[in-house]
Amino acid sequence: MALLDDTAEGRAQCWRALAALHARIDTRIERALRATCRLGLKEYTVLDVLSREEEWRMNHLAAVIALSPSATTRLVDRMEQQGLLVRHLCPTDRRGISTEASEAGRDLLAAARPVHDAALREALEEASALPGSAPLVELLDTWAPRVNRGKH
Repeated sequence: MALLDDTAEGRAQCWRALAALHARIDTRIERALRATCRLGLKEYTVLDVLSREEEWRMNHLAAVIALSPSATTRLVDRMEQQGLLVRHLCPTDRRGISTEASEAGRDLLAAARPVHDAALREALEEASALPGSAPLVELLDTWAPRVNRGKH
């Protein structure tokens, strides 16, 4: 499979390989997080995103975690009821609601992060042995240092 095949079929094959790799990784991480931390991958993602900045507006959070605004609201409602998040009115725009991780949420994230990272590493190692996924894993390995350089 050529990653740079410029035909419609080539792009479709690449997309299917990417979707399969994504599903494989998500499944592996979800199982590991549920088994050890009783935390789903979407919940982990919310806590991880919130850990990178103090607070997020709900509409921005929805875009980053790739959920609809209503699904994000339901997820944040559940996480707030569990004591993992705190929501409050945005001080600069009273119509906006900001979300931030609570101390319990930050503690859970700290416990879950090594589980997440190990499951991701294992899933990528397994995928690197599969012909359809190996080029994508190589691409991720090449891309990751560039992404990390952009962080401050």
